[in-house]
Amino acid sequence: MSDARPRTICVVGLGYIGLPTAVVLASRGVSVVGVDISEDVVAKINRGQVHIVEPDLDAVTARAVQTGKLRAATRPAPADAFVIAVPTPFHEGRADLRYVEAAAASIAPVLKRGDLVVLESTSPPGTTERMAAQLAALRPDLRMPTPQDEDCDVHVAYCPERVLPGRVLVELVENDRVIGGITARCSARAEELYRIFCTGSLLRTGVRTAEMCKLTENSFRDVGIAFANELSIICDRLGINVWELIRLANHHPRVKILQPGPGVGGHCIAVDPWFIVQAAPQESRLIRTAREVNDGKPSYVLDKIKVAIDAARAVGGHPKALVLGLAFKPDVDDFRESPALRIAEQVAGWDVELLVSEPFAERLPGDLSRHENVRIVTDVHEAIREAHIVVMLVNHRAYSDIARADLDGKVVIDTRGVWS
Repeated sequence: MSDARPRTICVVGLGYIGLPTAVVLASRGVSVVGVDISEDVVAKINRGQVHIVEPDLDAVTARAVQTGKLRAATRPAPADAFVIAVPTPFHEGRADLRYVEAAAASIAPVLKRGDLVVLESTSPPGTTERMAAQLAALRPDLRMPTPQDEDCDVHVAYCPERVLPGRVLVELVENDRVIGGITARCSARAEELYRIFCTGSLLRTGVRTAEMCKLTENSFRDVGIAFANELSIICDRLGINVWELIRLANHHPRVKILQPGPGVGGHCIAVDPWFIVQAAPQESRLIRTAREVNDGKPSYVLDKIKVAIDAARAVGGHPKALVLGLAFKPDVDDFRESPALRIAEQVAGWDVELLVSEPFAERLPGDLSRHENVRIVTDVHEAIREAHIVVMLVNHRAYSDIARADLDGKVVIDTRGVWS
């Protein structure tokens, strides 16, 4: 291990990426301060508890706190390296970088000569350089890097996360990482940080290429999903089983079509392509269209639900609809940008009794709790017996024992191909 290895690290943002990163670093013997603006989150972590669902994260966090290698705080503390892992939501056609700016402002007072600052938050190209300029303005006594000047007091780099929810602790360690420093020396310093826990390859590049790499990876996925979603709509129109079609087409040695669904959710794939569109709006025609296809899929599902409700009401019934799953993907408790949640919230506004099953929520998330006609259910089999319409939105493992025969006599809208 090089002498440049940081001995103390401050991780700003203790969400789905920041907390696992802080815990993994602490498990390698590094002293870590995790920073979050939520006092509840800070108090919970300092008790050795976690506020998100991720396999093994609770046990590893408890150990890191017990050994004294991890503590949480609401303000940054002096450290050798700072890792910023805060949200970058997309609002009104642009990336909202206020959390990045606030994080940079929070660490500026404790920066010192020789420190390293790494941004991990998904960001449009140029964000890391703007952050360095912000730090330079806040700390004129410290020299920040620029692409034209290798000599600096504080090194700044970008290294995007590329992990899968449900496998975060494994993939943080095993996956390759792309490291883009503002200068070559910044990249080298950041590589020393990630060598503490990464067994995958550490790939150095320029800062803007690293920023664009994360956006490219998720946009590639988004385009593939858009093809599958558009294909599902076409097949529905033509009376073709899209899941059988995809299964057959994927027997071609050079074809690998993804699976359709009710849309695309999560903070990455549903958001990142827009950052490319923002950066190059005239040139990103395919990426924009894919986003529009995937953003439009929930409306298509809603139309099918409405037809089923109207048909049930036409024969004198008061329909009950059951939606299965609200998270953005199976077996996680993450509802960010979830098309399933968006669909359920729309149906809740209609004249229908809505039953909601979500194994990873004790209470109704989002706006669902505002509606008196919505009820969360724990016994999914009893809810199926009670419902007239069953809508599969998220194929959680908890639903794997629902047989097709259990749905006899029901109107079934299966957006995941579970029973197709």
